[in-house]
Amino acid sequence: MKSATFPPVRVNPELRRSAEQVLEEGESLSGFVEQSIRSEIAHRRLQAEFVARGLASRASARRHGRYADVSQVLEKLEARIRIAKEQADE
Repeated sequence: MKSATFPPVRVNPELRRSAEQVLEEGESLSGFVEQSIRSEIAHRRLQAEFVARGLASRASARRHGRYADVSQVLEKLEARIRIAKEQADE
């Protein structure tokens, strides 16, 4: 498969300098930009999946008339946090 290019992006000199300052040894600016694009694509896909799951959950709750009480949800979350902290301290 042939490779493709992204259109050139104009940025102010300060942004370019900032990007160049965080390059790792042997990393090129174009490699950094490519990896940044890949990371953002992955992030946006995960975010879209998260929203889709939330909307599906809401639709299911509306369909079945079953909702979780906020105090119960918070209690369960606080218990999970407490257990995680206890395990981290061990």
